[in-house]
Amino acid sequence: MQSRHQPLTGEKEALGDFEGSDVKNQRQGESEQGVKEGHGPSTPPVGRRGEFLLRCRSERDDGAKLYSNGHLSPAPSGFGWESTGPGESAAPARTSCADILAEDGEVHVALCRGQGGTPADKPQREWHNSWQVVAMAALGGLILSDVLPFSCDAVPGYKCTGYRSQDKPFHVEGALNHVFTRSLPFEDSKPRIFRIKLGDKCFSFLEPEALAGKLNRGFLEASSCHPIKTINEKLIAGLGSAFPLKMLKCSCPLLQQESTSVFPSWNSDILSAFWVNLYEHNLNCKSLVDETQEITESLVSFSDRIFARSPRGNGNKEAPEGICEPVKVCLRSSLLVHVQAVIQAPDFLPGSLNILSGPVFRKCHISPFTMPAFHETLVIFGVNQNLKHHCLLSLLDHLKATLESLLTQTLLEDAKLSSSVEFALQPNGIDYMIHVKSPKFGLDCAKDLIIGSVITSAISITHKDQCFVIISINLDLLTMLIWNISDWRILWTFDNRFLKNFVPEKIAPFKSYSLYPPCYVHDISFWLNEKKGFDELEFHTVARAVSQDTITSIQLLGRFQHPKTGQISLCYRLTYQTCDKALTQQQVALRQLQFRKEIQQQLHVTPR
Repeated sequence: MQSRHQPLTGEKEALGDFEGSDVKNQRQGESEQGVKEGHGPSTPPVGRRGEFLLRCRSERDDGAKLYSNGHLSPAPSGFGWESTGPGESAAPARTSCADILAEDGEVHVALCRGQGGTPADKPQREWHNSWQVVAMAALGGLILSDVLPFSCDAVPGYKCTGYRSQDKPFHVEGALNHVFTRSLPFEDSKPRIFRIKLGDKCFSFLEPEALAGKLNRGFLEASSCHPIKTINEKLIAGLGSAFPLKMLKCSCPLLQQESTSVFPSWNSDILSAFWVNLYEHNLNCKSLVDETQEITESLVSFSDRIFARSPRGNGNKEAPEGICEPVKVCLRSSLLVHVQAVIQAPDFLPGSLNILSGPVFRKCHISPFTMPAFHETLVIFGVNQNLKHHCLLSLLDHLKATLESLLTQTLLEDAKLSSSVEFALQPNGIDYMIHVKSPKFGLDCAKDLIIGSVITSAISITHKDQCFVIISINLDLLTMLIWNISDWRILWTFDNRFLKNFVPEKIAPFKSYSLYPPCYVHDISFWLNEKKGFDELEFHTVARAVSQDTITSIQLLGRFQHPKTGQISLCYRLTYQTCDKALTQQQVALRQLQFRKEIQQQLHVTPR
């Protein structure tokens, strides 16, 4: 069947869900004009027409299947469909593909070689000279999930007639079929209120905005099938093949303000911790019942002494009814804070590997391999002073073998080792950092990635004849390296398609279901407040919170000092891009506007 070509109408369409239908379309088209690369289309490209076939299958109430053909064209809200099936009027009504797409349906768009504007095109055209197909699909809440070679034979009834049915057929050699699927809705997530119970007391705290959706996820719980849990189990099993193990239960991640550690690294990390106010409620207080989320049982084992020792503010101020004065606590940024308690416990077993695993949280700069929330596994090994050197070498050799075995599981049988584990000696001459050199991502920052540390300088006043070796492993980074996952944010997605990539007892390279997401660049400059100063870490934290983790990089472009007033101005470049959802230029513009307001209020700067 031949397809018809209609000029773009420019009308806007409302997108919605439609259950029980499936849309597949094939399209070829020539591109003529577009918008600047990297900023996404503010309006759909115009003047682009081509030949394609849209095949729509839906089911009526009586179960009969209906098939119709049509063509697809850019619209302000994404892909618009104009039905041109038998018996249709000459001027059919437009609808959106998203309106008639099932939850697990697909939209297929076939374009001539180079027209898609994605790296899949060989050669790839300039952004403004392409269909900008991924950015256009984002307007309709769709993401690119696959790109396949286009075959005319795979489309029954398809006939290439050329532009306006003239004797100028389109060149289908090298054409690509772009497969789009639904994205999870991009909703503004509000911080949740968490509630925990200790005896007859009830406490609650507000989730930090920069950690929205990352608390209480239960990735390491017994019922979880998350890849982080899989890697943790394999790591522990590998170490357990040579050493006796003792598994420890991880306590609640909330720590009192006075908490310190025997390790200087933890005491410095406390400066980048997320602080929250913990409120005590009366059990009969129901003001927050409908807004709270219960903390899982594994997180409710910290001591009541936290509240007995911590200051509760000005005692002269009367607290709201049913709520006591808040207690200042922080979310732990490392499991190292628990080491001393483990060593001093009466059931501590020297000679065994005492294993502790759990989530940790810390403020950090935005980059592909630094994350505000991740899972850490801690190995605490106590050994007699006289056997320290021999046991340390044995433990490190076995740890290296276990890690390299995990890191090479996604390689082909005839492939050479692409990852190597090294223990880099620290300036103090006794501790080590665990480095992994891997070319899997093709990024400079991944060539020498730090996934953990080895501390041999720990001591204990209760075990004076013992020395202790502490191994810390970042499970999230290790998981990324093993499965070739290039973006840590995908580990925290709520999209069920992520977990479908992982089959029990099998490790294969991860295949993303969101390919070549559009990238949007915005610059921001502001005057500093000399009295307040400027904290760049807080600047990144506010950006993370406002953007909901859609900013992938923040780059300092320049620093300017006014020659007369001496006032200093900074200019940063923010790059927005998602890894699992459809993100439009309009959504980014709103977040950028909100970011300007937040840094003015929280960081006391003056946007220019």
